[in-house]
Amino acid sequence: MAQDLAKLTEALLDAARKAGAEAADALAIDGTSVSINVRQGQLEQAERSEGVDIGLRVLIGKRQACVSASDTRPETLQTVAERAVMMARLAPEDPTAGLADPSQIATQTDMSVLEMFDPSGEPSPETLKEDALRAEAAASAVEGISQVDNAGAAYGHRRIHLSATNGFQGGYERTDRMISAVAIAGSGTGMERDHCGESRIFGADLPSPEEIGRLAAERTLARMGARKPKTGAYPILYDERVASSLIGHLLSAINGSSIARGSSWLRDAMGEQVLPTSLSIIEDPLRPRTSASRLFDAEGLATQKRALVENGVLKSWVLDLASARKLGLESTGNASRGVSAPPSPSSGNVSLTQGEQSREDLIRDMGTGLLVTGMIGASVNPTTGDYSRGASGFWVENGEIAYPVNECTIAGNLRDMLKTLIPANDARTHLSRVVPSLLVEGMTLAGD
Repeated sequence: MAQDLAKLTEALLDAARKAGAEAADALAIDGTSVSINVRQGQLEQAERSEGVDIGLRVLIGKRQACVSASDTRPETLQTVAERAVMMARLAPEDPTAGLADPSQIATQTDMSVLEMFDPSGEPSPETLKEDALRAEAAASAVEGISQVDNAGAAYGHRRIHLSATNGFQGGYERTDRMISAVAIAGSGTGMERDHCGESRIFGADLPSPEEIGRLAAERTLARMGARKPKTGAYPILYDERVASSLIGHLLSAINGSSIARGSSWLRDAMGEQVLPTSLSIIEDPLRPRTSASRLFDAEGLATQKRALVENGVLKSWVLDLASARKLGLESTGNASRGVSAPPSPSSGNVSLTQGEQSREDLIRDMGTGLLVTGMIGASVNPTTGDYSRGASGFWVENGEIAYPVNECTIAGNLRDMLKTLIPANDARTHLSRVVPSLLVEGMTLAGD
């Protein structure tokens, strides 16, 4: 029988008060995950895990400490509370530590409006195995594929509840259903591999296993015969599969923790142009059936739709209570946390303005350059924005894809790169980060 997480977190708070805490919040997560992997038509691995994790944060004055556990017996709750209070008394003072004022906490906590939970129930292991086998068979059936390295299907279900001594109470359920395949073609030094993986909150929204397997195979075959591209300065087109990483670097740079430390390349850029004037980045935590949707954050504050960048101009940092206090600002409702650490700021669902051109239009217009479909490693200086990453993809000549490439490095400075972005219109709207393919002018490419 599933535990009542609201009662569990309240019991943690009661134990904290009795141990001497002046304020506290408690988080409980009840998770179940099932994964099935197949190879050559046979079951290779089956895993199931389930359990409840708890986390308690206590405050004594401006001192705080966090303790977590995976045991929910009453004596364990008491021990967790006593240890947390003991640690808080020894911790250094943090003038930014503290719960939200009761007037700040969210009043709307019914997460059912966001459709984060698939009521159809947990699929059987046999159903997951069948999905994996179908994906493997579809990939294997494509001529030129030598083997399918891995095909898998998985399901996850989590219940989460947060309670705090300031009066906040809120929780929600969420589910995930996944199918993936990794295909291989060629052999020896001529071997290539690629993959396709899809995840949805509702299983009915997933593409078919056949589509996933076929796409993994087609991506692999397209990489055959890859070679190094030319060295020089060229336009770089980030395929939609990897384009969100560029926006991810911007989101990291406007994270309140980095801004408060003064370690961000955008630390002095508030109110300045950081993207072309035609582009905006909108954060919308209220999108239904999207993985990062929330009515409230990890400190119990209400979330809301807002512009991070509007018409190219930086409008907002990403803040939790602590980083907001350090900067003399108000939290933006972006606190995130696990059971073992205090909250920290994190962005949720974001979308970049889509363009009017297709990816094919941008390939045609770029003339000669690189279409990037895969990336490895990363060297990004968080203070200066200097950027260098290993890449693979396709060389473009005269507006057409000429041949696959690998073993190259692309480099530039993020502040300059982002101001030249030209978006396509191919973003997948079910993702948490809705970012289309992006063309960047004049980056440095190191190949042959």
